Amino acid sequence: QALNLAKQYQLLATAGVHPHDAKSATEQLEEQLRSLVAAPEVVAIGECGLDYNRDFSPRETQRSVLHRQLALAVALNLPVYLHERDASEDMLAILQQYSVRGVLHCFTGDQQALEQYLALGLYIGITGWVCDERRGKQLQQLIPSIPLERLLIETDAPFLIPRSLTPKPKSHRNEPSYLPHICATIASLKGLEFATVAKQTTLNFQQLFNHKG
Repeated sequence: QALNLAKQYQLLATAGVHPHDAKSATEQLEEQLRSLVAAPEVVAIGECGLDYNRDFSPRETQRSVLHRQLALAVALNLPVYLHERDASEDMLAILQQYSVRGVLHCFTGDQQALEQYLALGLYIGITGWVCDERRGKQLQQLIPSIPLERLLIETDAPFLIPRSLTPKPKSHRNEPSYLPHICATIASLKGLEFATVAKQTTLNFQQLFNHKG
């Protein structure tokens, strides 16, 4: 479905198994993903990772399916789009076994986790979570510690609508069009101009996903 939308609207897509769905992965996973990533619109493996917060799939299964996807990403020389919730220790231990490029999607971890992910050469994805003065307070404090050259901006739409957005849509649905609001928040926290953050994060995106469009 994501690939069809990407083709229809000139977008980009990723292909992977979310940790919530790891229990549904079959022996044909690698074959299925190879078929999907053959399309030029698919630029990464993911969203893949570990989620120990909700545990919708057994943890051992999550780890196994993550290993399989990381191995495939290495074999195909593709970046990975990573998901991690309450699982940084296991996530880091697994990632250290592979030489992968990628982004840690919707980062909400602490200083130690941030430093360890950066040490692996990963980009750090920041969503509207940073616009929440309650849940996002720790993340706001960490923003200055993230090198601009390693930062990516996301919305996680339709979830995580920026709390500081005004006026909010009646639907309370997050949308990609709110990306500038998140960018402005990050620029303020880093003491930089909006245009500086927007330009560099766009370059980061182009470099990671090898896309110049």
